[in-house]
Amino acid sequence: MGKIYIIGLGPGSVDSLTLGAVDRINSGDKNFLRTEKHPTVEYFINKNIPYKSYDFLYDKEDDFKDVYEKIAMDLIEESKKNSQINYFVPGNPLVAEKTVEILMNENIDIEIVSGMSFIEPMIELVGIDPINGLKIVDGVGFNSLIVDINSDTIITQVYNHRILSEVKLILSEIYGDEYEIYLIHSAGIKKDEKKYFIPIYELDRVEEIGALTSIYVPKMVKIDKKVFDFNDLLGIMKILRSENGCPWDIEQTHESIRQCLIEEAYEVVNAIDENDIDGLVEELGDLLLQIIFHGEIASEEGEFTLYDITSTLAQKLIYRHPHVFLEKSVENSQEVVYNWNMLKYAKRDIHSFTDKLKNIPKLPALMTSFKIQEKAAEIGFDWEDIKGALDKVMEEYQEVIEAMEQFGGGGEETEDEIGDLLFAVVNLSRFLNVNPEIALNRTINKFINRFEFIEDGLKKVGKSIENANLDEMDRLWNEAKIHKIH
Repeated sequence: MGKIYIIGLGPGSVDSLTLGAVDRINSGDKNFLRTEKHPTVEYFINKNIPYKSYDFLYDKEDDFKDVYEKIAMDLIEESKKNSQINYFVPGNPLVAEKTVEILMNENIDIEIVSGMSFIEPMIELVGIDPINGLKIVDGVGFNSLIVDINSDTIITQVYNHRILSEVKLILSEIYGDEYEIYLIHSAGIKKDEKKYFIPIYELDRVEEIGALTSIYVPKMVKIDKKVFDFNDLLGIMKILRSENGCPWDIEQTHESIRQCLIEEAYEVVNAIDENDIDGLVEELGDLLLQIIFHGEIASEEGEFTLYDITSTLAQKLIYRHPHVFLEKSVENSQEVVYNWNMLKYAKRDIHSFTDKLKNIPKLPALMTSFKIQEKAAEIGFDWEDIKGALDKVMEEYQEVIEAMEQFGGGGEETEDEIGDLLFAVVNLSRFLNVNPEIALNRTINKFINRFEFIEDGLKKVGKSIENANLDEMDRLWNEAKIHKIH
């Protein structure tokens, strides 16, 4: 097999061709171009130097990945027929060149002849020093996970309006429609280069788009910053916990903010129950704060870092989704849940059914009893139908009455029977596909709202709750029910 020279043609101007590139062009070896849609190709034409272009593959294949694979395979075959060949690519061979990446992963003889990339001319045009962070990404397949608002970003391969529109939608969602960015065409080719400094919403309105078009997105400056990411939150927490930070934040420990975690989780649930989307955004943020807070405390104590949290979670998600990541087939969502639990038990060395019950976390009692009864049902320890569950509620109700008559209130015996009754009601709710925790919270909210109706009604007649009698409150309570106050 022969040798493949991979040569960079620079950003576009013939003047930017390196001496090494010129030597290879004039070497007499066979020349292959990924694309002839590049200004330096005029050098080949003016010198009558023959070449083969792979542009035809872009028209034949639907997927760019297939194009790049076929180019690489064809070059390998050509290298078998010749002692050495030249493969020319725009810019620098090691910047945004998938075909070069594929070739370098093959067991073949390769030599890189460097060229200036499109990055240097773009930096010169925008006049921004990349020392504080620069990210270079491909516009094809661009998605929100790639975006880093705290670094400058160059988005290349935005060569048509479809790609430009897709990129615009993602950027707009994160930065906002009015955020100003650079759209640059033919950077490094003095007679053709154009620079537009425009708001994101105008991105796909520029007519002149082509193979040499790129986007430069400046990072968000801290002054008047409106969008923040996860790294911003970590930085804020570090400041709050620093020597010159907030005295209250500095004093906190895992134990002291434990209750906050529970409260914030319930406030998230409350926002969901009330269908309060704005509230949900805020409450999820408060819940996230607790994770970041615990992570920062642990990092300071040398216990673990947020990277340990995210890595453990990612590994767990991959491990427990073999049907996604390991090509294991599943029939339905029930089988997904079953596999998830089996993998969890294997990881935690859980074998007996009692171990499974003990592994249920210490949730509020209604939620815990619901989960325990779900587990019992999985092994067949369950009523045949809802009648059994309903009869059990009535049986436990009678036993509460008997305990009251025999022992009165407040004793352990009556407490046990009340517990049994609640457990039976939870089991009935399971048969009815009703979450008892949510149901009880709805009833609590309904009680509060109806009591507010009572209080407002009394105020209208010049009375307060303290001065009203039970008959008056009962009458207003019934009115609240008629008006369907929930």
